[in-house]
Amino acid sequence: MGGVPRTRSPRALRLPPAYAAAARRSLRVTLAAGAGFYLFLYGFGSTTAATYALFGAVSLAGLSRIPGTGQQRAATLVRVLPVGWLLIVAGTFLAVRTWSAVVGMLVIGFVLAFVAVSGPRPAGAAPGLQLLYILPCFPPYDPGSLDERLLGATVGILLLVLAEYFLFRDPPTLPYEELVARAAGTARRCVRELTTAPYRLTGPTRQEAGAAAVGLRPMSVAEAERPAGPGVRERALAQTGLGTRTLLARLTQLNAAPPVRGPAPERPGPDLDVLRAVERTAAETAARLRRTTNAREAQQDLLRARTALAATRDEPPDRVPLLRRDAAVLEIADAALAMSTAADLFVRGRAAVPDPPPARFWYARTSAPQLWWRRLAGHAERRSVYFQNAVRISLALAAARLVAGLDTLPHGFWAMLATLTLTRTTVRETRTTIRVALTGTLVGALVTAGLLALVSTHTTVYALALLPVMLVTFTLGPVKGVGWAQALFTLTVALVFAQLAHATWQLAELRLLDVLIGSAIGAVFGLLAWPRGGQDELRRSAAVLLRGAAEIVVATAESIAVGGQRRTQGPPGNRSLQHALILTESAYAQFQSEPAEPAEGPGAERDRPVIDWQAVVMAGHHTLWGSDRLLAPRPGGAAAPALGAAAAAAVTRLGDRVAGRMLLVSAALDPGGDTPEAPVPLRDPTFDGFEAEPDGAPRLYYATAMWLDSLMTDLERISAAGRGP
Repeated sequence: MGGVPRTRSPRALRLPPAYAAAARRSLRVTLAAGAGFYLFLYGFGSTTAATYALFGAVSLAGLSRIPGTGQQRAATLVRVLPVGWLLIVAGTFLAVRTWSAVVGMLVIGFVLAFVAVSGPRPAGAAPGLQLLYILPCFPPYDPGSLDERLLGATVGILLLVLAEYFLFRDPPTLPYEELVARAAGTARRCVRELTTAPYRLTGPTRQEAGAAAVGLRPMSVAEAERPAGPGVRERALAQTGLGTRTLLARLTQLNAAPPVRGPAPERPGPDLDVLRAVERTAAETAARLRRTTNAREAQQDLLRARTALAATRDEPPDRVPLLRRDAAVLEIADAALAMSTAADLFVRGRAAVPDPPPARFWYARTSAPQLWWRRLAGHAERRSVYFQNAVRISLALAAARLVAGLDTLPHGFWAMLATLTLTRTTVRETRTTIRVALTGTLVGALVTAGLLALVSTHTTVYALALLPVMLVTFTLGPVKGVGWAQALFTLTVALVFAQLAHATWQLAELRLLDVLIGSAIGAVFGLLAWPRGGQDELRRSAAVLLRGAAEIVVATAESIAVGGQRRTQGPPGNRSLQHALILTESAYAQFQSEPAEPAEGPGAERDRPVIDWQAVVMAGHHTLWGSDRLLAPRPGGAAAPALGAAAAAAVTRLGDRVAGRMLLVSAALDPGGDTPEAPVPLRDPTFDGFEAEPDGAPRLYYATAMWLDSLMTDLERISAAGRGP
């Protein structure tokens, strides 16, 4: 019986996402590079301009990985075009002597690699910019061809800009501010549940809050959307996300606190007023991030409600559970105010700066050049992974240029290109990469030698084959891995150079030799310069961070205990802790991009400590925020309330206990220290700050104790299982 033939649905014909993304990128770079190459080679007969047109596009799209949408990448390419001109000029004139080219490579290689501190887009463009210097820094020394070099590179990059902007657009990604706005909406729903009988979060709401918090972690966000720049708005957006995550964590912790005053929400107390103001502030923050309102009424209401709760007459001792509840609610209000203020700074810039700005918003009145200098100076030390990577790659590239110059390697820039693309942040990863890359290069060289011997001087065959091979190279290479990439790229460059000059099968031999030399140099410097990458630095930076946090905890507790003058800048260790946070966050970002080292010995994988590095970072931020809030000047310059001898002693004892636990965890994390054989005991089951609280303690005691208790919670999260801290 006849019928309509069955056809496959369009969904069944779709490529997997990784292949689809690689294919779109490959089509753009192939069209841009091929158009510029054929235009200058066969249209104007200029081999120099053709070479630079092709490699200008390939360097910034095939070699570089600039994150973002096509429009975002196009904007980045336009901004880096003048930098590309400077690099081509520098490479052209420094190629006169081997020593000048080597010195130039050392300096330029370091600067381009170190620019990664300014964010993911400059970091993504850096390898391509390196190639724009490498290409002209080899003989022949020919300043007379500089105009052709600049013209070819400019046309190739501009063609790539047009292709990125108009062709094969990638699916849009959610901006970070929208992710934060959605998380703020989740926080609003949490507060609504907490202020409605039975004053508890349901299981689904708790799961939603946890998922929203995880979604704001940097590694959960599209790379182009991460607020990683040094400017005011980027810092403010990052702090908005941090404040939102803190708010969500505080709301879920409130679940275990005693119920709010009054049998029903119709009879609110000061704590309910604060929570309802937090709910309105979360909604207002989400609307502000979406640019649908400029209102700040909810934020002002929250400020007044928090002040009223903090000034409420101290309850008698039999109402201690409510004092604990008030302290927890004040922590929630602090996180909500930080979130709202940072969001306002992100939207309106310096026009939204509070007067005077709290210490946590120190950057709000700092000029852009000072912010850039602070970012660069903060990483200009040997413990920064950005500094380490810049030193490693610049030394390796300079050595490759020296070897290529002394041995006069034909196509010596291939050796430098291999050094640039195959050197990794850990020696183990570099060794694995090189082994696979050499295998792929050998296979590609054999295929290339056979093709060159078979086709000989028939350049028409090479011209017809170049674009299809480029398309396959830049589609399969990023998905299949470095072995496929090296094999296909070997064939691609052979097709290019066979059209520029007469080539024999020995071109494949030279390609294999250059890759072998370049990869060997990369392996040597990977072994000599910080071979463990970010793994040791993360542990070391985290240990320094917790030691600095312990110092601030002790100083803050002592200041509160003696009732000293409140300061706007917190304890003197704040700057060093902020610096430790910067180094820890950058090391954590690199650590997540590196493969984990295999555990040694039977059962070692099972006993490997599971460390929540995000909790280390959060502990540092919470230390700074809590100290800032507790030591902030009181309204009207009022004196801090006296704690009394018993409460002062309790605060000092609690501060010393938390600081001691921080030092224990720090020692367990430090790679140069003695790791304990068993998990660090954090809480003493025979002592709890709230259970041992003195009679008649004022609210300031409970606020301090709640802050210290939240830091203990952060410490408990650092080690999730197994041996370790």
